[in-house]
Formats: sequence, C-alpha cells, structure tokens
Amino acid sequence: MVSCKNEKQPDKKQPDTQTGNNVETLENNSFDFVVAFGSCNRQDLEQPLWNAMAKQKPDIFIWGGDNIYADTKDMAKMAKDYQTQLNNPDYKNFIETINNQVYGVWDDHDYGKNDAGIEWQYKTESQDLFLDFIGVASTDKRRSQKGIYYAENIQVNDKTVKLILLDTRYFRSPLQKNKNSDKRYKPWQNGEGTLLSETQWNWLENELKNSKADYHIIMSSIQIWSDEHGFETWGNFPHEVEKLKTLLNTYQPQNLVMLSGDRHISEFSSQNLDAYDYPIFDFTSSSLTHSFSSFTSEPNADRVGKVVVENSYGILNYNFEQNKVIMQMHNQNEILQEYELEF
Repeated sequence: MVSCKNEKQPDKKQPDTQTGNNVETLENNSFDFVVAFGSCNRQDLEQPLWNAMAKQKPDIFIWGGDNIYADTKDMAKMAKDYQTQLNNPDYKNFIETINNQVYGVWDDHDYGKNDAGIEWQYKTESQDLFLDFIGVASTDKRRSQKGIYYAENIQVNDKTVKLILLDTRYFRSPLQKNKNSDKRYKPWQNGEGTLLSETQWNWLENELKNSKADYHIIMSSIQIWSDEHGFETWGNFPHEVEKLKTLLNTYQPQNLVMLSGDRHISEFSSQNLDAYDYPIFDFTSSSLTHSFSSFTSEPNADRVGKVVVENSYGILNYNFEQNKVIMQMHNQNEILQEYELEF
C-alpha cells in the first residue's frame, strides 16, 4: 500500500494512492470497464479535455450536471445552448469514439435556474431538452415520467454494472437560507424537506432491493458526503442522508462507488457503513471548463487526499478479476490524484 498525508483516511481497506502520474504510462493498460465522467461545462468556453479523455478509451461517459450553462426561462435559448455543445467538434469526436454511450444527470444551470428545485416553473420543458441532449429515445420511460432519474444495467462479458442516476432538482424542496452565517444554506430540521421525493425514494429502494448487478455506480449531481461548506449538498437534508445510508446498509449493493459534481473542485470523500468492509466513496469531479480558481480551503471531515482546483475529469478503471477500481482525476496531460479501491 502507498500512503499519503490526508485529512482523513478510511478505516476499512485503506486505498492505494498516487498523484502526478503521466497519462501515457497508464493509458495502454488493460481494464475490463472504463467510465469517464465530468460536470460544470460552459458551452461557450474552450473545452480541451475531450481529446485527453478519449485517450483513456472509456466505454461510457456520464454527465454529472451543469452540462451547459443556460440559466433561462427561454427554452429556445436553452435548446440553442445545447446545440452549441453538441456542435463542439472535440465533443462530437469524443462521443463518436465511445459509440454515443452517453448517460447523465442535470444540475441547476442546465435545469434552468441557479440552485433551483421543485419551484422551477419550466422544469417539464427543460427535462425534454435535457433528454434530447443525451440522446434519449422518444419511447423511453423518462419521456413520460416526472424527473430524469434512471437506472440501467450494462453487461460487460460475464459481469453486470448497474448505473443509478439520481434527480436532485425536480422534486427538491426549497433550500433554507442561512442569514446569520457565512454559509449560504442551512440544513432542514426535524425531518422536513426532501431532496428526492417519496416517488424517487421508492424507485431507488426497488432498484437496490432487486439488483443482481456485480458493480454499482450512483450518480448525484450534488455532493453526498461533504456537508460542511454551506453550499448545495445532501447535507442540507440530513434525514435523507441517513435514509440513503439505511438503504445501502439494508440492501448492500455490491462493489459500490458514488459520483458527484457541482462544486468546481474535485475531491474524494468517504464514509464507513456498517454493512461494508470497504469505504464508500463519493468521487466529486468538477469542473470541465471553469474551476474554482480562487479556492483556498474548506472543511470536509470525510475528505481523502487533497482538493484539486484545476479543470479535470474523472475516470473509473475497473479490474474485475482483482475486484477493484482505480479512481482518477485527470487534466489534459497527467493524473492529478488517484485511489485504488479494493472491494
């Protein structure tokens, strides 16, 4: 095992860590399944990471939200913004190299309004445009349901990888503003408020309860574990964090990694759950085009490793025989941070 000086280290199955590896040293390695993901992508800015991402030869790509920056009531403008992204030559080439295997969730800026939730009056219209963008068929059930939550099993030889994509916008109760603090929001109290809604919670429970998959990936647009910064996070709904933990401990989806975006920084966070003998990671990857360059520090008791503040994307390299995943943060030329997690 390789150790590093972290603010927090998982108690269960300490992962291997490395930083600063040249991409060329790893891109020819053979992995059974490779996932690329990223978030916070301005359609009108330079997008130099697509070509670098293509070199990692991912099998699929997952949009983590803020896939464009529309922030508008004008759905014609939003459609135009999506088309601008689809016309980006490097993005077009990238999705062709992965045979258009694109999945995703939305966040607030492609939902239509900064930090918006259930109150957003154009959510139905923006849902249609989002589904158009990621290429969802007209017959897909997401075209008739409220919200973009979705699950899919991907067969990779004799293994099944289950993607669970959560909608943290459509049903989310209004955030509680924190007027007497430097933190923007404060948590709901007494079990009030919802992030997912009863409908989506019931769906998620059924997906976990009935899953026979060998590997599981849960994508949330906002961070799940990190909850001390005062911005958007599952921690604004502490009772729903506990509800998620209860579901995971009860149904124990195998070989689980959780992903998030939103923050314009990238970091690993982990917590130990009773039912698992390895730490459950929330891998935050953000931003693809405009990171939080003025970031200095913020508390996160669950952080493993360092905070990456430059533009980056995430990679999950799965090795089924060894039952492990190598989680990596990449810029154009090198691996900024990686963790090897043995399940």
